[in-house]
Amino acid sequence: MQQVFIKHAYRVLRNHKDLKEDGGLTTQLVVSTHSSHVAHASEFSSLRYFRRLPVMTKTAVPTASVVNLSAVFGPGDQTGKFVSRYLKATHCDLFFADGAVLIEGSAERILVPHFVEEREAYDYLRRCYISWLEIGGSHAHRLRKLIEYLGLSTLIVTDLDAKDATSNVAVPVARSSKQEARNETLRSWVPKIVDVDTLLDLPEGKKETVYASGFAVRAAYQLPTTVTFKGLTSEALAYTFEDALFYQNTDFFKGRAGTGIAGSFRRCVDGATDLTDLTEKVRKAIGSGDKADFALELLYSDDVDRLIVPTYIDYGLKWLIEQLKRKENDLAPKAAATAAAVAA
Repeated sequence: MQQVFIKHAYRVLRNHKDLKEDGGLTTQLVVSTHSSHVAHASEFSSLRYFRRLPVMTKTAVPTASVVNLSAVFGPGDQTGKFVSRYLKATHCDLFFADGAVLIEGSAERILVPHFVEEREAYDYLRRCYISWLEIGGSHAHRLRKLIEYLGLSTLIVTDLDAKDATSNVAVPVARSSKQEARNETLRSWVPKIVDVDTLLDLPEGKKETVYASGFAVRAAYQLPTTVTFKGLTSEALAYTFEDALFYQNTDFFKGRAGTGIAGSFRRCVDGATDLTDLTEKVRKAIGSGDKADFALELLYSDDVDRLIVPTYIDYGLKWLIEQLKRKENDLAPKAAATAAAVAA
């Protein structure tokens, strides 16, 4: 109804013979809205975003800056065209969110919001307006200008894609192998690192970019995982959400009656001779399976809440919580005002 309303409103404004006949006359409609449906029905170039600014002192008057979204990318910008079309296709609520989570694939898009809804550790996020966007790692960086203009705290859940630095061929993640990240988000936005060995050992605090205007963007990608298999403990290097989930939940998949990737994981555990063999079997299972079906099968299982959230996602979600808490305090510093009142 809201989308139809805004379209008809524009037509009504031009419904006069003088306006129809004389192209030199124009009309203008100003709509103030919190509706993503109204924004969706409007042209990207006509949107103006009012961004609240942090309150620096308890006596300061709350203010906002106005972002002209027609100027974000510039005329004829291919990235701008991609973003506007993407927002139209996804019916994006990015403009009205407290924070955003950009997600690499379909399995993460299904399971990560479930983790947030069901786990006590992420309770604060359930009280915030989070925009969940499924966008591949090769495209997340295209939203960079828009995220920066909006000043929106953003977590990017992405894959540690690797390629051989010499041949540029995609390869499984490995240490000391002269590998580079193929992921353009990691290479050019955050943390702006190409070398895979450096990314694997990068401290968590180095995976964010903090902007002077008070918001931050962070990348969350697969971390090395210690796995005990056949009595031996070694390091496993995941390259997707699915194998990261597997390596931290091998007992969950062991002996599990399932189909698709979940069933393949059980067979991988049963048939592998050592961790190296297990890693190879898991990689093939993921490559030949349907990731969305895998996530849905887990989502509707009775024991889905036994799953351990992959560490890199857990770290990322907890980082986002801290960012949103800080933002809430900056925009409305209740604690500072209360302390001042008590002191007075």
